Amino acid sequence: MTLADCDRVSLIRVRGWQTAYRGLMPQSHLDAMDPAADAGRRRTLFARAPEGTANLVAEDEAGEVVGWACHGPYRDGELRTADAELYALYVDAERFGAGVGRALLEESARRCESAGHARMLLWVLKGNARARRFYERAGFRPDGAEEPFEVEGVAVPEVRYVRALRD
Repeated sequence: MTLADCDRVSLIRVRGWQTAYRGLMPQSHLDAMDPAADAGRRRTLFARAPEGTANLVAEDEAGEVVGWACHGPYRDGELRTADAELYALYVDAERFGAGVGRALLEESARRCESAGHARMLLWVLKGNARARRFYERAGFRPDGAEEPFEVEGVAVPEVRYVRALRD
């Protein structure tokens, strides 16, 4: 990913939220999401990414960004651990089922394993059945951990998934 990709990544991310989280969190929150504002935050995060953080994009044949993944050290509060974490994975909704998400996930896992991480963890909304099936098909399993997450006063809990990267 380059800084120039931030606008497209933010558009994919916002549309991803608006598609995947419809019915799981307040629609007013989803409707208020602004790709331009998100792109500003994304540029700041990209420029100040902590050591070990990687942003990857997938492009189509024409060079247009169609997916984005971000991974790095697992965050346990403010503490970084020896595990890896998939922070984000979003695919243009028109490309669902085309293998873009799987390719990004596998490249993230490969890079995390090469960096010496034994496991990769991620958080997913408990009610996001589509994403949970996707991660389970990729070898991730829920480990029993749950985090409270609230949007406009509505509980939207997350569950943690884990996958071994090495035997």
